[in-house]
Amino acid sequence: MTRTTVLQNKTLSVIDFRCSAGPDDKPFIEQHRCHSLSYVRKGSFGYDTNGRSHELVAGAVMIGHQGDDYVCSHPHHVCGDECLSFWFSPETADEIGLDKKTLRLGSMPPLPELMVCGELAETARRGDADIGIDEAGILFAKRFIDMTTGVSRKPLKATSPDRRRAVETALWIEANSSREIDLPGLAKRAGLSAFHFLRLFSNVLGVTPHQYLVRSRLRHAARLLSDDARPITSIAFDVGFGDLSNFVRTFHRAAGISPGRYRAMARGDRKIFQDRLQDYPAG
Repeated sequence: MTRTTVLQNKTLSVIDFRCSAGPDDKPFIEQHRCHSLSYVRKGSFGYDTNGRSHELVAGAVMIGHQGDDYVCSHPHHVCGDECLSFWFSPETADEIGLDKKTLRLGSMPPLPELMVCGELAETARRGDADIGIDEAGILFAKRFIDMTTGVSRKPLKATSPDRRRAVETALWIEANSSREIDLPGLAKRAGLSAFHFLRLFSNVLGVTPHQYLVRSRLRHAARLLSDDARPITSIAFDVGFGDLSNFVRTFHRAAGISPGRYRAMARGDRKIFQDRLQDYPAG
């Protein structure tokens, strides 16, 4: 078993698990450290907890209640499994609505409503989405609760002070987008829990905090690519991207062209500009 911590903060942790166990490996008793939801993205395994046995395959969700013992086995599959696991703090689990009864269901079968959210989280883990992995985790948990309870939360009605909080936070993100910024830190600045802050910000501004952060960085990068002679790598790091490949991929997804071609177009390469115009149908 290998585990990679993708994210860890006071609100939740995201762990990438890859298990190579097979039918000949002896299972053993483990204990859930936190309330958790684990999206099975590959393989299959048996999951025994609270006197019940579950068979999980790709697309299913393993549910864990903090402190409960469990055993995982691989009686039917020789290639192990892979899971993206979300571990929630007790306070976050309570606020989201992950109650004791729900957390002891053991598992959920592959449901399309959960699979699409799980794949979105997986995309965020790879860095190919413009929402944060913590935001994707909370969205996954909320959709899970909707499916298990059949009740969706009512849309949040933002008060005037709430709207001011959201706008002031957005202005702070814009001014500090080159810094390392995370959801719990932004929520603390706003005086709210991470879950409530995420709902509020998204409701008022139409984008998640992470989306706004990434787009602020892209905007600053586009300006520098046009006006600054520094290497693209230097610009990527200066605006807040910690990884050049992630910057190139994110910029290309937004602009439709690479940062290098964007710079050339901004500096007068009319052929690139004309090629981009050809991509759009005549109207």
